Amino acid sequence: MDYPWLHAPAAQVAETARTLLGWEVAAGGVRIRLTEVEAYAGTGADPASHAHRGPTPRTQVMFGPPGHAYTYFVFGVHWCLNIVCGDRGEAAAVLLRAGEVVDGLPAARERRGNVADRDLARGPARLVVALGVTAAANGTSVIDGSGPLLLTPPTRPVARSAVSAGPRVGVAAAHDVPWRYWITGDPTVSAYRRHVPRRRA
Repeated sequence: MDYPWLHAPAAQVAETARTLLGWEVAAGGVRIRLTEVEAYAGTGADPASHAHRGPTPRTQVMFGPPGHAYTYFVFGVHWCLNIVCGDRGEAAAVLLRAGEVVDGLPAARERRGNVADRDLARGPARLVVALGVTAAANGTSVIDGSGPLLLTPPTRPVARSAVSAGPRVGVAAAHDVPWRYWITGDPTVSAYRRHVPRRRA
């Protein structure tokens, strides 16, 4: 299988993110075609990135090797799933934001409850739930079949003309950087909510 982004420099994480649209991620008997992703760079380069201030026990996996999963817990409720990419030692990751369930609908529906099929993986937390991914996936390979996740290339890559770009979601810093990519017009893409700074009392 061809994984060209494995050899792309970390500095090209935005382009890597765009090229991952249309790829398929599988776990727990469910396969999802990616329709929305978001790029995050590394140390000193991206204040919205977990790796901005260097490696920590949580973010060490972001520093490579590429082709591994980086999972993290947000708001004490949801897990999110990233794909580590770029050169070893230089942090870069792509957040999987949304997708279309293309196989394993019964399992995805059981995990997600009574929602429309378009909403099964419409958002980063929902995507993780649909796949049945847990913290155990953190640091495991997504390319060699040794971990719970498997990322595979599309039969037909998404044309550049079919991709839109815009600001990232849910980050307090660098939220206007247009590193969120999605397949234009796809109904499984999550709704955009612009960052609103919290007012101090």
